[in-house]
Amino acid sequence: MNTILIIDDQADVRMAAVVALNQIGCHCIEAQGPDEALALLKQTSVNLILLDMNFKLDTTSGEEGLRFLQQLKTQQLTIPVVVMTAWASVDVAVKAMQLGAVDFVEKPWNNIRLISIVQQQLKQQQISHDNACLKAMQPENSDEYIAQSPQMMRLLAQAKRAAQTDASILITGENGTGKSLLAHFIHQHSARKNQRFVSVNIGAIAPSLFESELFGHKKGAFTDAKEDRLGRFEIANGGTLFLDEIATLPLELQSKMLRVLESQEFEVLGSSQTQQANVRIIAATNAEIASSIEQGEFRRDLFFRINTIELHIPPLRERPEDIIALSTHLLAIHSQKYQRKGLVFSAQAQMRLTQYEWPGNVRELSHCIERAVIMSDNNEIMASDLSLTPTSTASSAAFPLVPLEELEKQMILKAIAEFDGNVIAAGDFLGLSKSAIYRRIEKHQLDLKDLDN
Repeated sequence: MNTILIIDDQADVRMAAVVALNQIGCHCIEAQGPDEALALLKQTSVNLILLDMNFKLDTTSGEEGLRFLQQLKTQQLTIPVVVMTAWASVDVAVKAMQLGAVDFVEKPWNNIRLISIVQQQLKQQQISHDNACLKAMQPENSDEYIAQSPQMMRLLAQAKRAAQTDASILITGENGTGKSLLAHFIHQHSARKNQRFVSVNIGAIAPSLFESELFGHKKGAFTDAKEDRLGRFEIANGGTLFLDEIATLPLELQSKMLRVLESQEFEVLGSSQTQQANVRIIAATNAEIASSIEQGEFRRDLFFRINTIELHIPPLRERPEDIIALSTHLLAIHSQKYQRKGLVFSAQAQMRLTQYEWPGNVRELSHCIERAVIMSDNNEIMASDLSLTPTSTASSAAFPLVPLEELEKQMILKAIAEFDGNVIAAGDFLGLSKSAIYRRIEKHQLDLKDLDN
């Protein structure tokens, strides 16, 4: 369950947000102001912050909200923040986004819009988490992939060449292969690398909000447009705009996307002034667009516009040379995360890793190794710890996916058992404060009597 921290000095505003977000299964915690919020963040892990920009000390400038964002940045708390403001100040919103805010919503808000923004940011956070796992393809403190296979070496060479141009690029590949990571790799090797890289998950945008999300709107442009809003094209101006899941774009909206890609021009909703879209477009899809074109579900001219250069990421099963290098790097990442230093793969485990076909690609590989790190009893990861069945066909593979929530629960129980029931010592081992581990025990409804089983 996602946890949302709502920061507002008005109890009725916080309650309204809680009621709206509870509808989508979010757990909400509340703070009356930035100081209380910072204290909560020292004790509680949250997925997203909903931040009011104006408090009792100053009700117009947004300075208190901006100061809080600066404090998050100083303390290196990388939590997505959606800011709330009742004042028509695009400048404050821009300053907030420069300090790390991911979006903003106007007060009083429309619940559908609030929920849409929160859902999109939570999904983007999940994608970012997946990309962190996929960084096994990328050495630490480097923008180079870990790749040994001829296929990946050719792909990366092509990506670097394409990055030097402003041509539109379409990245294709199965789920979990790292399409968004490759898009960022291209941006980092381009002339726009010092400008913004803005990622948009097209599949997460409601059709009714498409124009507003992409192009922005002016106050009064439609019923719920209480304030001005910046669009993604404007935010990405001068940089790179990554359009993920482009094949999910509804047919009726494809003409609008085609127009801005062809002319590099757009209008903010509610404004007659034409703006220039100085952005480099990278799109990605795991769908077979050719069949969508044949079925009339995707415009052929839009396809030609987005794939001046097409880069295909091969699935992991087609580049077995990369599996051990990726696995070793992922083992180091997850060992550090769970404080399990000195872990290595046994020879049998390495063989099992290379025999499996990885239908979920690098994402599945990361999940598999994370589970092994959590559940293994020794410093050597054995083949049995991987819970993989060797197979010659992906369809017959038997990999029992376990939710990370369940893995966290098992890890806490295992740590408490390891320290003979001493919850505080177990929390210290896991890097959790006293209050944090007790909150997780309560969250998972752990019965410590389970330790006797």
